[in-house]
Amino acid sequence: MLYIALALFIFALLFFRKSTSQRKEAGLPGGRIIYTDTRGWGKLEKPLYYSALELTGKPDYLIEQNGKIIPVEVKSGRAPDAPYDSHIYQLAAYCLLVEKSYDTRPPYGIIHYENRDFAIDYTKELENSLVDLLVEMKRDEHKKEVPRSHEQTARCAKCGFKHVCDQSLA
Repeated sequence: MLYIALALFIFALLFFRKSTSQRKEAGLPGGRIIYTDTRGWGKLEKPLYYSALELTGKPDYLIEQNGKIIPVEVKSGRAPDAPYDSHIYQLAAYCLLVEKSYDTRPPYGIIHYENRDFAIDYTKELENSLVDLLVEMKRDEHKKEVPRSHEQTARCAKCGFKHVCDQSLA
């Protein structure tokens, strides 16, 4: 009986170390994982949805920490000096979706890069900027002509519409 108890204790200790290591690799803060969109952890959750803005999204993780829900977006590459605006707005969208889906406002979200994390405060200013951007995008959806939004050849080269785009830089 003592051997079984000892074996179970050792197994639990190894399992705890492995889960702690996986949490650190994913850039997750302490807290309970309540949602994940990473295929390696089991069934996929349904997307979060906010009908007023027709906004849908699936954050990589939602962590519940001290009654707050923190969205975490995992990026595969190395960190830039500062997070890209597109990554910040993606995270802000997840914060908005969390607020509307769980009726609690996240104080911040986390962008996790391969070698660095950024905590992004979810301020009213960021929320307003996000809503303005979404409204502008919705307006552009109905236009026949929308100008290219960048001057980066690499972005055009990876675009799925480059073969039909008359503004392509690639």
